[in-house]
Amino acid sequence: MSVNTLNGNGNKRIARQTRRRHRPERWLVFVALVIICTGFALPFIWMISTSLKTLDKTMSMPPQLLPSPAIPGNYLTVLNHPKLNFPLLTRNTLIVAVLSVVGTTLSSALVAYGFARIRFKGNSALFGLMLATMMIPFPVIMVPLFAVFRFIGEHAAMPLLGTLTPLWLPAFFGSAFNIFLLRQFFMTLPLELSEAAQIDGCSEIGIFWRIIIPLARPALSVVALFTFMGAWNDFLGPLVYIQDPSQYTLALGLQTFQSQHGGTEWNLLMAASVLVIIPVIILFFLAQKTFIQGIATTGMK
Repeated sequence: MSVNTLNGNGNKRIARQTRRRHRPERWLVFVALVIICTGFALPFIWMISTSLKTLDKTMSMPPQLLPSPAIPGNYLTVLNHPKLNFPLLTRNTLIVAVLSVVGTTLSSALVAYGFARIRFKGNSALFGLMLATMMIPFPVIMVPLFAVFRFIGEHAAMPLLGTLTPLWLPAFFGSAFNIFLLRQFFMTLPLELSEAAQIDGCSEIGIFWRIIIPLARPALSVVALFTFMGAWNDFLGPLVYIQDPSQYTLALGLQTFQSQHGGTEWNLLMAASVLVIIPVIILFFLAQKTFIQGIATTGMK
C-alpha cells in the first residue's frame, strides 16, 4: 500500500472523527435557528389564522390557533368590500412603488458611479456629507418637504399636494443608503474594464450604461427590492400628502378600514393584511437568488 493511500485513509478518518465531535453542536445550532424562525413567523401564522376565522372567534378566550370553522370567503369579502376598494388601493400603491423603484435605482446608481469612478476635488467631503443625511429621519424634513411641494404647486399649472406625485418624485433625487450601497459595489469592479472602454472611445455615460449597469444587476436588485418594500408599506407619506380617498394607498386604506364605524372587523382586516403582504413575499422569492448574491458581494473587494 502506498504512502499516499495511507495518508488519504488517515485524512478521511480524521474528518469522520471531527464530524462526530461537532455533530451535537450542529444540532444545537439547528434547533436554535428553528426556534428563532418560529418566533419570527408566529405573528404571520397568527395573522393567517385570524383571517380565516369568524368575527366572534377572533376574540375568543383562550385564543385558538386553528380556525374552526375556516372561512376562506373572508378574502373575497375583502376584495369586494365597498368600504375598502382594494383594487383601487392596489393600483395607487403600485404606481407609487414602481415609480419609486425606477427613480431610486437610476438616480442612486448614477450618483454612486460618480463617487466610485470619477475623481474630482471634494469627492470624499461630498460623500461624507451625503452619508450624514442618513441620520436625518423623515419626520424632521416632513414639514419642509410639504412646504416645498406646496410652493411648487402654487406656481405650477397643476398642484402637487393631494396627488401621488410627492410620494414618488423625491425618489428621482437618490437615496443616501442606496448610493452608499451601490458605490461600495462599483468599487469592487475592475478599473481595467473602464480604462479599456475609454481607450475604445467610450464616454463616461457609455461606460456606466453598457458596462457598469449590466455587471451591477445583483446590487441593483437589492436596491429595487428595498425601495419597493419601503414604498409598498409606507404609511406616513400618504398620510401627510393625500386627502382624497381615491388617492389612498394600501397602508392608508387599511388604517381607514380599521377605524370605521368605531369597531374593527379583525378577521377582514387580517385577510386584507395577508393580501397586502403576499406580493412582497412573492417578489422576494422570485428575486431571492439575485438578492442574496447582491448582499453577499456588495462591499467586498
